[in-house]
Amino acid sequence: MHSVTKSITTETGRSAIEIVASPSFKQLMHRKKSFILPAIMFCLIFYFTLPILTSYFTFLNEPVIGAITGAWIFAFAQFVMTWTFCTLYSRKAQSFDRLVEQIKEESR
Repeated sequence: MHSVTKSITTETGRSAIEIVASPSFKQLMHRKKSFILPAIMFCLIFYFTLPILTSYFTFLNEPVIGAITGAWIFAFAQFVMTWTFCTLYSRKAQSFDRLVEQIKEESR
């Protein structure tokens, strides 16, 4: 069993506990949480809205464009939302990577 109290040092001699306690690491974690948690909550709500609406209401069954109903448009919008979220996260991850590099520089 591993000891939780044992301090592990990096190859630079700075312990992992020191790195986690640093302001730069805390800033990284805060920025990641500030982006990821709201995005995940939005995606989950958006995803579960379709089955809930189609189960209890009929307005999505009405044709919107020709024979295409609102449910099909909503379902297609979920694909668009997924790709948009992936693109936004990929761009945001670049700023996270810059913070990680900064943390690595500080620990040398």
